[in-house]
Amino acid sequence: FVTRHRLINRVQAGANGRVTIISAPPGFGKTTLLSEWLKANKNVKVAWYSLDEDDNEPGRLFAYIAASLRPLEPDSVPTLDSLLEAGSSNPRELTTALINDLSEFVSTSVVLVFDDYHHITAQTIHDAVAYLIDHLPSNIHLIFISRADPPLPLGRWRVRGQLTEIRADDLRFTEEETAQFLNQTMGLSLSAEDIRTLEARTEGWVAGLQLAALSLQKSSNPS
Repeated sequence: FVTRHRLINRVQAGANGRVTIISAPPGFGKTTLLSEWLKANKNVKVAWYSLDEDDNEPGRLFAYIAASLRPLEPDSVPTLDSLLEAGSSNPRELTTALINDLSEFVSTSVVLVFDDYHHITAQTIHDAVAYLIDHLPSNIHLIFISRADPPLPLGRWRVRGQLTEIRADDLRFTEEETAQFLNQTMGLSLSAEDIRTLEARTEGWVAGLQLAALSLQKSSNPS
């Protein structure tokens, strides 16, 4: 585990806006970064929803959003629950109900995390999520963790100063972070030259650094 203060500070600053996107291929530490930020901000109320391919159906998606919010406050989404119980699958209707329910979290700041959002391919859901973001109450912040940029109107939110973006280039380990990871976290005793070589070969990709370190732990000649 490597504490990444520069990125934690960016996530923290972004929490004052509407949306944060953490977008990078697998193995760059997206979920780890957000978990680290939450660990440092224990007072933040979080609803975390890990998506998969089956969540491309509006009724299912909003049912799981409701389920992720309930632990924060009993009966937190009554309007949305009523529609779901009635069998509604109209994305705009469900989104409007969710917005109305979220507005009742008057004194509570809530972070809603959509993890693995790249699994969502239904345009109707993308449209519903965009509408949700455009009408979010000021105390709600959305964070997307994804392997690719979601097909949402990012440009609009970027121009309005409502979007924080963390991408693969940001998540790459610096030489200092690489040294800490290899020599402290993984228990190696590599020279500065070896560390620079690994950082250059892996381009700061932490999964690559971990695989290399696991191999080096078994080597009689790490260099």
